[in-house]
Amino acid sequence: MLITRQLALIGSVVSMWGLVIGCVSVDPTMDYERARQNVARATGHESMYLPGQRDAVNDRVESLLSNGLTAEQAVQVALLNNPGLQAGWMNLGMARADFVQAGLLSNPSLGGSLRLPSGGGLANLELVIAQNIADLWRIPARQRTAQAAIEREILDFARQAAGLAADTQVAYYRAVGATELQEVAKENLAIAEQLLELAIGRQSAGAGAELDVNLSRSAVLEARLAVESARLAAAEEKRTLAGLLGISSDPETLVLVEKLPDLRDFRFQVDRVIEHAQRTRLDVRAADLAVTQAESELKAEHAEVWPTLELGVDMERGERKSGQDEGADFGIGPGWNLELPIFDQNQAQIAKAGYALEQARKQLESLRRSATLEVRGACDRLTTAWSIAGLYRDQFIPLARKNLELSRDSYNAGRASFLAVLEAQRFYLDTRRRSIEALQTAAEAIPELERGTATPIAKLLSILAGSPAEGHPASRPCAEAGNRMETQP
Repeated sequence: MLITRQLALIGSVVSMWGLVIGCVSVDPTMDYERARQNVARATGHESMYLPGQRDAVNDRVESLLSNGLTAEQAVQVALLNNPGLQAGWMNLGMARADFVQAGLLSNPSLGGSLRLPSGGGLANLELVIAQNIADLWRIPARQRTAQAAIEREILDFARQAAGLAADTQVAYYRAVGATELQEVAKENLAIAEQLLELAIGRQSAGAGAELDVNLSRSAVLEARLAVESARLAAAEEKRTLAGLLGISSDPETLVLVEKLPDLRDFRFQVDRVIEHAQRTRLDVRAADLAVTQAESELKAEHAEVWPTLELGVDMERGERKSGQDEGADFGIGPGWNLELPIFDQNQAQIAKAGYALEQARKQLESLRRSATLEVRGACDRLTTAWSIAGLYRDQFIPLARKNLELSRDSYNAGRASFLAVLEAQRFYLDTRRRSIEALQTAAEAIPELERGTATPIAKLLSILAGSPAEGHPASRPCAEAGNRMETQP
């Protein structure tokens, strides 16, 4: 009876342990929400894909695509529909699973032996159930490490989403710019055809030469080739955009309703932008968490010096040979097992964790320095690009248009050669093309600065609205460039 009761007790302990383990679950819902909030702060978009919302996402994407896309809507479609970003959510689930695993006690051990007496009778029976209680001081360190890993995954995912948003804006403006270049090529073809008609008319009137007509025909053929090349370039840019949007249908069916933006006045102090970026950049914050994680891993390795301390219950029933009287042949009591750290004191892993911590600190320092240079360069490119775009719009385009009109009037009046008209036409076409490219580069500089600061441009300008006077040395590059640009509504 005593043996039966003890076996029942051991069985109850094992059953309760299984019940506790069975209640463990992995729920990354809160991690998803925190990641969504980080993405919203970095991109300005609240709506995005969340695991388990596939049908609602499909309906929203179809609605956005139905009436054409602005740049902001394209970013929203990418955040909802990009399969690579959707796959990134799974990293958060895996990190949460690692955290849950880090908090679990190791399984208890159940052992025993059975020795049969040579003369028959009841066998000698030993049973041992034990639990490694070293987990009591190892689990907190493991959980700190796993929690830091979750925080890093959240920031890494937000950085992936912010990078996707910036790439989508850049691709959108490149597609729009390529489309506008295609329109310029078509306009140039129309001009070339008009010049051909003018040359043929002058030849018919006896005032023009056959060479002028042939040159005009060459210009028309060249313009037609340029139209085809521009069409292909626009299609390629749309295919790039469609890939970021997660769309597999014909990219040329994408309707981009927004033109390249008007000129804007950017005026802010570079040092304040850098200071802001050091606080908000997702990669810097992730690198800072990497240091925290490495510190936790070092503490966890110190806890591994005593990896095993098992406490349990030992039960033994002695053998009873045939014909032997019953006696006090049953014993039960506590048992323990301690691994002595004599040869392996985990010195190598502790040293390795120490090197990893120092490496994480150096990487953080390196990233902070490179972030400073990156943001400074983004500011310089932004203001310079918008300044150049303003020069093209205000000076180069009017000059090229006037030269073309004067050369055509002079040729028609017989005061200029046809070569002068062709040269004026090429200058006008090249100036239009460069103007669009400059405006496209200026538009692309905005998401690049947003990427560098992990802040939407409108919010960044609002935060920096109280910057010092323009006389501050660090503010001059942006301020001077801003003075050369007009503010458009």
